[in-house]
Formats: sequence, structure tokens, C-alpha cells
Amino acid sequence: METATLHQNYLLSPSPNSSSLLPLPSFSHRSLHFSPFPSSLSLKLVKGGLSSNALQAVSPFRPDAAVSDICSSETTELADIDWDSLGFAYVPTDYMYTMKCARGGIFSKGELQRFGNIELNPSAGVLNYGQGLFEGLKAYRKEDGNILLFRPEENALRMKIGAERMCMPSPTVEQFVEAVKATVLANKRWVPPPGKGSLYIRPLLIGTGAVLGVAPAPEYTFLIYVSPVGNYFKEGVAPINLIVEHELHRATPGGTGGVKTIGNYAAVLKAQSIAKAKGYSDVLYLDCVHKKYLEEVSSCNIFVVKDNVISTPAIKGTILPGITRKSVIDVARSQGFQVEERLVVVDELLDADEVFCTGTAVVVSPVGSITYKGKRVSYEEGGFGAVSQQLYTALTRLQMGLTEDKMNWTVGLN
Repeated sequence: METATLHQNYLLSPSPNSSSLLPLPSFSHRSLHFSPFPSSLSLKLVKGGLSSNALQAVSPFRPDAAVSDICSSETTELADIDWDSLGFAYVPTDYMYTMKCARGGIFSKGELQRFGNIELNPSAGVLNYGQGLFEGLKAYRKEDGNILLFRPEENALRMKIGAERMCMPSPTVEQFVEAVKATVLANKRWVPPPGKGSLYIRPLLIGTGAVLGVAPAPEYTFLIYVSPVGNYFKEGVAPINLIVEHELHRATPGGTGGVKTIGNYAAVLKAQSIAKAKGYSDVLYLDCVHKKYLEEVSSCNIFVVKDNVISTPAIKGTILPGITRKSVIDVARSQGFQVEERLVVVDELLDADEVFCTGTAVVVSPVGSITYKGKRVSYEEGGFGAVSQQLYTALTRLQMGLTEDKMNWTVGLN
């Protein structure tokens, strides 16, 4: 059995690929527990020359793993940052989670490591052939200090589907969810106070093995890092202004537009940069065959409201099946709205009552105007429309634990 020793606030990692000393969060030594390490690892607390079994490793993949044991029962102090000035930008935190797998194998024995740079062979599959996926989800702190995740199993399932398309092995749903829990709890002090934002969680699945010819990589790494982010509309709602792009396209039938592969996002940067230089917020893409059906914005799904009927482009392989999109549809239907998933013609934007976008970062974002072939159509310039406001309020209150979760979507970590 391997043994890792804690000297004061440092964990000596037994992993040959990780740093020798990993500073631990400021948990109390009296009740310190950690569970994101393999079950073959024994951790001992050393203080004043005395050793105790204050830490016992619990595999994150065992059904009976107690994720709540990762944190102490005492309140963890918050990170010393200006929570009011948080935007949606990268902020380094304490720990990241890694787990590796050979091609044709299965993922196992993930571990937390001190957050930092990673090493990659220049011939890594992700660098040469773009063999990579990512996910995005959030953790919220409730008024009672407990932490909530929102539908993490949906992200796990989407990654599995994407991995199959990209010829990559993937963690099981249980492994994914437990790894997310472990990473959030290890970085608990970075979860913003209630109402100040959320902890953005970024799981990655990348081909890290060296490969020269065009082929799947021989090794893969599943990695999770986190970063605190502020409320998207903390200074008031600012409707976005979109321009319809009819020459450049985000995805093609039979391609990878329907999975969250990293290359999809590099492909939108040119059109997005041009649009922003002209004063627009982002780009709304059309299908590449008929050039008349709505698909999605660079990183958001699109919804159109007319006479209280909500329409959104159907998922046909070129549109990412957004988890916020799916949640908004379910919430809308539960509140009595008629929701149609179908082909939506670009001309429907011209007489729509409301248009809004959905995504992990914004949740629901109202569209103030859309410009198509030189013609600008304006909607609710002052903020949300009635429908989008209702859906935004319902969904964010559920995510933050401010209302009863009748959908059974949230996962508590305390």
C-alpha cells in the first residue's frame, strides 16, 4: 500500500507525475477527510511527531464513497478576493483533478493535484489533430453554506456521446460526477458567497499520447479545473445584439457540430471577431445547406417567441444539445408554455415578440436586436421580455437552491 504523508498543511503525493508537495486547503486537522484518491492510498496526518489516521482515502468511483468526507465539518474560509468584482474570466484556484487511460482501456485511479501547468508531448493527439472535448457546468453556494451542482450527469452523458464520435474512451457517468464533486469540494473556498456568482467547472477529455500519423492517440487524460465567476448580469441586464452570418458556417451535416469538441469553438472565432469589430455582441449561424434555417450562436442555443409559443431549432447533428437549452424547454413546458423544436426559418426573426439565448455562462440572455443582410430588428431593448424573464427567474432560483427542486436536477455536496 502506498502512503502519502501530511506535514503541517502539505500533502506529499505518491504520484510520480505530480509535484512533491501539494498545499492543502485550510481545513481543520481535527476533522480533515479526503476522498478523491484511489482506495489503495493511505493518508496519515503528522503533527508534532505524532501520526494518526485522520485521513483515509476513499475511491471516488465506489458507490458508497462519502463525498461529504472530503471537506471538514467545520466552515471553510472563503478565498481572500474581491467577490464583487468577479467577471467571467480565469482565476487560478487550488486543485485540479486528473485521470488517465490508454486507448482501448478504462479510466481508473483519478487524483487531485495542485493546480498548475501540465506537460504535453509536442506530438500529442490533441495538439496535432484536435482530439479533445470539454464540458462546462457550475456550482452554487446556498445561504446555509451548502453547495449545489446543476445536472452534472447530463454533462457526463454528453461527454460520453462526444467521446464516441471522436474515437476516445471516456469516464463513466459515475466517475465523471464523483470527480466533479471531489474537485469542487477540494476548491470549496473558491465557491462565491450566495448571490456573488458561481464556481465554473471545466472538465476536459484530451488525447495526450504521442501520435504522428492521423490516428487516435494512444493515451487520454480526463482533467477538471475550476474558476470562480461573477454573475453575468451583475450590473443589470444588457441585451445582446446579434448579426446573422450567412457565408461562414459553424457546422456541417455529418460533422462534429453536435458534440462539444474543441475545434467547434476555434471555427467561430473569425466570424465572431469580425462581428465584434462592427459593434455586435456575437454571431447567429444559419444551416450550411439551405442557408435559411437558424442553428445557434457561437456558444449558445437560440429561442424565438411568438404569441407565447416558444420555438427553438431541433437537434439534428449540427447543433449542440445544450443542457441549459434542455432545462429551459422542460421548465417552460412545466409552466404551461407550448415549446416547438423544429426548423426555424431566419425570416421568423423579423416579427418575433422575443428572442433569447441559453448557455451555461448566461443561463438565459435576452437578445436586443438581430441584423440580417443589413436589416436590423429590435426587441426588448431595455432587458428581458416577459417570457425570457419568467424562465430566467425560475431556472436561476432552482440552480441556486432558492426554490424547491421539483425536477430533481440539483446535487448537494454537503
